[in-house]
Amino acid sequence: MSQNNPKYFTDTFGIEPELLAQAPGRLEVLGNHTDYNEGFVLSTAVNCTTQISFRKIEGDSCQVTSPFMKDGIREFNLNEIDQAAAGKDWTNYIRGVIVALKKNGHCVTAFQALITSDVPLSAGMSSSASLEMALVTGLDELFAFGLDNKSKALIGQACENNYIGANTGLMDQLTSLSGLEGQLVISEYRNVTVNHTPLPTELALVVLNSHVAHDLSLEYNERRQQCENAVATLQKFKPKISALRDVNLDQLISHKNDLEENDYKRALHVVGENQRVHQAQEFLKHADYTAFGQLLFESHQSSMDNFENSCPELDQMIEIAKDSPLCLGARLSGGGFGGISIHLVKHTDAEQYAKEAALAYKQKTGKETQTIICQAAQGAVSQNI
Repeated sequence: MSQNNPKYFTDTFGIEPELLAQAPGRLEVLGNHTDYNEGFVLSTAVNCTTQISFRKIEGDSCQVTSPFMKDGIREFNLNEIDQAAAGKDWTNYIRGVIVALKKNGHCVTAFQALITSDVPLSAGMSSSASLEMALVTGLDELFAFGLDNKSKALIGQACENNYIGANTGLMDQLTSLSGLEGQLVISEYRNVTVNHTPLPTELALVVLNSHVAHDLSLEYNERRQQCENAVATLQKFKPKISALRDVNLDQLISHKNDLEENDYKRALHVVGENQRVHQAQEFLKHADYTAFGQLLFESHQSSMDNFENSCPELDQMIEIAKDSPLCLGARLSGGGFGGISIHLVKHTDAEQYAKEAALAYKQKTGKETQTIICQAAQGAVSQNI
């Protein structure tokens, strides 16, 4: 738990907080854009978190602030938040979660909150879901709602889908909630179940941040629609198909000529990703880290060719990874269109690789990249202060 966040709260509001909650960002290891297709994901919560300290107050207005946003204390009336604030207002994530809680029958009364975070913004480590899950975890404790993880994740998804306007799946929220130290999260999205498998101690994930900010609302929604188009076409031939999860590679290829070109390519990526998640579990079980890493390279190639959610900066990072004898595999992670790439290396090579990759990227592009060596971390928690 953050040592500084409660102090910032006291310095800002002149009174101590009652509660501190935190939720981690996440890395999608494999399973790109599979969650809203009822598929499978291999992911991990990471040691970068959003922390929120809370205190209940009288009245109808909430006061929220973040020292990183530099716009002072923001205030909004709980009776006037049915519609999102205009523009890219960061408090919409706060308002949207409250609205989703209210629609599910949970009464949120006025509170003060102070937010700090070391999850990179708009980078593909899910800073938004980290914020949502820290918030809903804290409010659940503050107002004794008794929510389970699936309910919390659905609240965050409702905020994204209905308030922010991004038709995202559940993976970001569920990973942020379900992470365990030293463990990868294996999740599926028909029944919304979670299992875990160890991230071998000899492996590490190095993040390279392209600093290309991604706004997913437009491209994300378009890709989701194309996946749904593919399902609708395939259902004409196989009525039992209800999502791309139900489609295997042979079936898809056999109907290539029946699908619009882009619908086919999007489906090919998702079907391949589901297969790679299953293969990864077998490779990890048998400690075949070379084969596991190759799946990451294959995933990125599919993002380039089929889902078209990469960008030149990310592609350059993967080329650097392929040229390095220290890297086992690499791919974009998250929604894409910018953000981060993840690089699988031996734990003993992580620091050296991070330095060499950042230097190579600067030499090839003239641009700086932020590097983060990530550990598999605990999911969202809260504690009274």
